[in-house]
Amino acid sequence: MSEYLLIGPVLLEAFELPARVAWGGRQRLAVHRLPGGRRVIDALGRDDADIAWQGVFSGEDAAARARAMDLMRAGGRTWPLSWGSWFYSVAVHRFEASYERDNWIPYRIACTVLRDEAEGLLDDGVSLAAGALADLGALGGAEFAQLASVVNVGAIVGLASAPGALRQGTVAQRQARAALAEEQAALDRAIAARGARLRAADPGTPAGLRAARQDAGALAEFARARGPLGRARAAADAIG
Repeated sequence: MSEYLLIGPVLLEAFELPARVAWGGRQRLAVHRLPGGRRVIDALGRDDADIAWQGVFSGEDAAARARAMDLMRAGGRTWPLSWGSWFYSVAVHRFEASYERDNWIPYRIACTVLRDEAEGLLDDGVSLAAGALADLGALGGAEFAQLASVVNVGAIVGLASAPGALRQGTVAQRQARAALAEEQAALDRAIAARGARLRAADPGTPAGLRAARQDAGALAEFARARGPLGRARAAADAIG
């Protein structure tokens, strides 16, 4: 399992992380049975199953975090969900928690998939190469001002833009894919580190409150950056 799972503004770590995440689904099929036992099958499109897992909220803020997750269910909004190399837009279909004590709250959750963001590159008919470069270019925008401290955007854009970098089987493509994987791992480590710092912050003092706000802002920015970076890596992998 990934070192973290992020759903909306809630970063799951340690006991909160599931041992496994159930995902997948089925293809909707119209089966026409003809005389003689022959069949004609029309594929009507993907039908994603709910993405489901379970874990335990623990620590001093366990109750607050469980409550935040339940409010996501109650609000009915669409939220980003990402772990490992997977990323989706989802709505929280079901959230169930079992209060045992303030710092130990087992929970179960199921999310209904609105969109597989990696698959979106193909569904929209966008060139994989163009889509990867567009996503990497977006990471250099003003909304990702703090990202440069974690991800070398210029380097991966340069590698991905090199001749042959997004053409199957070339040396340049292997280098671009390796760089994208390395930078995504660096971003994942930064998300985990910022989440740990935010949990350990003491907002009871002015300095602690400022630090907590800075960490929260950086965590939100890094989480947003994971979508474009993940899509670019998925595109490069699909080409390969």
